[in-house]
Amino acid sequence: MTAQEVRLCGLLLQEHFGEMVEKVGTHLLKSGAQNLRMILHETGISLDLHGACVFSSGRKGPGSPTEYRTSCDRILRILRYPRYIYTAKTLYGDTGELIIEELLQRGHMTMSSTVKTVADRLTQNMEDGRSMDYNDVSNSFSNLVETHFLQRCPPPPRAGPKESATPAPPPVPGTPTPPISTSLPTAESFPDCYKVPHVTLIGRGKRPLSSEDVDDQRNAKKAKMDSETHGDEGICWQVNFERFHLHFRDQAIISAVANKLDQTSSEIVRTMLRMSEVTTSPSATCTKPLSANEIFRSLPTNYNIARPILDQYLTLLVDDPMEFVGKAGESGGGMYVVNMHRALANLARATLESVVQERFGSRSARIFRLLLRKRHLEQKQVEDFAMIPAKEAKDMLYSLLSQNLVQLQEVPKTPDYAPSRTFYLYTVNQLPTARMLLQNCYKTVANLIERRLYESKESKRLLEKSQRIEAILASLQASGAEPEQLTEVEEMITAPEKQQLDALRLHINKLDSAENQVDETIFLIESYVNSTTTTS
Repeated sequence: MTAQEVRLCGLLLQEHFGEMVEKVGTHLLKSGAQNLRMILHETGISLDLHGACVFSSGRKGPGSPTEYRTSCDRILRILRYPRYIYTAKTLYGDTGELIIEELLQRGHMTMSSTVKTVADRLTQNMEDGRSMDYNDVSNSFSNLVETHFLQRCPPPPRAGPKESATPAPPPVPGTPTPPISTSLPTAESFPDCYKVPHVTLIGRGKRPLSSEDVDDQRNAKKAKMDSETHGDEGICWQVNFERFHLHFRDQAIISAVANKLDQTSSEIVRTMLRMSEVTTSPSATCTKPLSANEIFRSLPTNYNIARPILDQYLTLLVDDPMEFVGKAGESGGGMYVVNMHRALANLARATLESVVQERFGSRSARIFRLLLRKRHLEQKQVEDFAMIPAKEAKDMLYSLLSQNLVQLQEVPKTPDYAPSRTFYLYTVNQLPTARMLLQNCYKTVANLIERRLYESKESKRLLEKSQRIEAILASLQASGAEPEQLTEVEEMITAPEKQQLDALRLHINKLDSAENQVDETIFLIESYVNSTTTTS
């Protein structure tokens, strides 16, 4: 874990949960797993404040204090929350969007509680007299579970009463003591991970009650909730982040194929990825082999592609230098796979080339691409192959070398490393360069968040005034106020203040958009680094 990752995690915790949570989270990131007493002693906070962390039994065995730890990856996922919600909206509409949003905000919920909350929120935005049926929300929830975007929370790691009552037998002298397992159970480690319970939930969403009705119905509602059961008590659900990441990865590959070739080629790759969702492991370097016959039968009905045309497209994809699709055999009209690792490596390579071009210009990007392709070149060879004058090529190489985008390797002819008898070869190591770019991306996002917080703090008074006026306007509109009253309230903000507010909102929107764009690069580079680590 690097300093840039810790800094970004701290800013995300501070923005979403406050300074105390940021203090605890940053402390756990730096120090690792600790018990509660050590956390309180070293951070100096009160007992009732805690951070986004997980707990497990102590490493010293039974009876030792419970230890708390936090994960950098868990915190960095906060940066991707808007993308998770937007993906759910694209795939499953407004209902899916609100289900994912509620689970992201609360961490985990039961199915019945989620259905009720989402149905109430959807009913609030409907016309008077209309409401959302619980069954419709339940169907969307089941669809999200069926496609593995939601999963059951793993059972908490706690010892049962029988285990605590029966002491363990003493170890035999001379026998090594088995290590204490501190690994937390994962959702996939138990069989009912994606099993939807039978929930008895009948009704429709409700609108918020008026203030005078709240006091009359509070006691009756409380008694009803205490006795109300739906059949899913104790079964909590959470968002399956890995499934969303697989979807993002697949979409990146499909988009790259569409940009490189055409829409039909991307639809063929989309079909292959959809067919392999269940049969292929998330960490696999390529999908399971699929025959051309299976691909032809699984294509969407609106793509009227003849079988010979499909064979031509598959041959085109196999022969493409990007190597997104490979051929694994000849049976069934040909067996084809999607090369996940090669696809991610090529996407990361294109990202590195784009960064070099934006920072150093097209000629430096030409040199960078040349070194990626040729691996090792002397300066004179770079000048000849890139067709760039010697002085300019030398300056560009030294600029790239100073930023660690290009490495210099010495190959001596003799053991004394004499400069006159040594080859100096320029090269690009893609994986270390990608890791360096990833750290730069973390630093960029942290800078964007700090700038956004600074802009909001500088205009805090104006933003609070605008929020108060908007609340007054909403209250007047709900009570049916006259247009003159609404106009009078709107005029409480002067023209210069409106201009300042518009400029501030435009600036903050640009910063938010930049954060999302940088996060797309972060996801792509992280996927490539993780894929390379898995295959090595």
